[in-house]
Amino acid sequence: MDAEEARITARSGQQKTKKYKIIHYFYEGDWKMKEEEIKKTVREGYAQVAKSGSSCCAPQSSCCSSNVATDISKRIGYSDQDIESVPEGANLGLGCGNPVALASLKKGEVVLDLGSGAGFDCFLASNQVGKTGKVIGVDMTPEMIERARGNARQGGYENVEFRLGEIENLPTADNYVDVIISNCVVNLSPEKDRVFREAFRVLKPGGRLMVSDIVLTNELPDSIKKSVAAYIGCVAGAAMKDEYMGNIKAAGFKEVTIVDETSFPSDYAVKDPTVQALVNDLGVSPADLKKLGGSIKSIKVHAVKPGK
Repeated sequence: MDAEEARITARSGQQKTKKYKIIHYFYEGDWKMKEEEIKKTVREGYAQVAKSGSSCCAPQSSCCSSNVATDISKRIGYSDQDIESVPEGANLGLGCGNPVALASLKKGEVVLDLGSGAGFDCFLASNQVGKTGKVIGVDMTPEMIERARGNARQGGYENVEFRLGEIENLPTADNYVDVIISNCVVNLSPEKDRVFREAFRVLKPGGRLMVSDIVLTNELPDSIKKSVAAYIGCVAGAAMKDEYMGNIKAAGFKEVTIVDETSFPSDYAVKDPTVQALVNDLGVSPADLKKLGGSIKSIKVHAVKPGK
């Protein structure tokens, strides 16, 4: 057991005590009950993705082929070289940007990926930090962790490690990592403020945050916002842009900057399985669908933990 693992083990014991104290609280209000339901739904949805090996861009059973995953990845910033350099099955087309390309990673750095999926961004980061660096992927879905570890073995990635855990309670020691990346995952959490506080905790002073995510410029229609299933499609869980940025600043980060912002492409929206599922399975009206398309933005956010 290395020094970091010892700190994680000690911290886990403390957190178990906290969980026992608050476990009853989950049943004292509808919001807390929905919070647990959201996590369960997201976990089950992405477990299906891991087992099928294809991109599942929506709730229910609307899954995409590997060709669609490749097409999505190219449209959000990945090159052919990126896609071809990772083990087959690592790219599931689940992102909304390419945080690795914007993170300015250096040889020897320790990188943490929040919601690492099948390992796509972790493997790209591994190539940049080199053998003297380390990449840790955290995901709350056992099936996804198993798939990522298999991909790592297949590709011979000795400096990449995948850990089962929640991004609201990271299995990582304080002040341990140089860079945190995340790709369209924080929006899935019902506790985004806690996610960023945890990110701040595990970063070294001077450490960097680079996140690609989905935010809103207008409130969602109630028919979507009230759907727990829509969380899997990265829609119902998205926060208002100002609130999202505020959570990062409130966690203690400085130099919080949106380095890129794009609208959800209208031509893609019609074909997107998430949108199709919202129409077919959730009964979203055409009027609500039109509001949805204009409200969704993909942003890339950079921030720094002060102190170095």
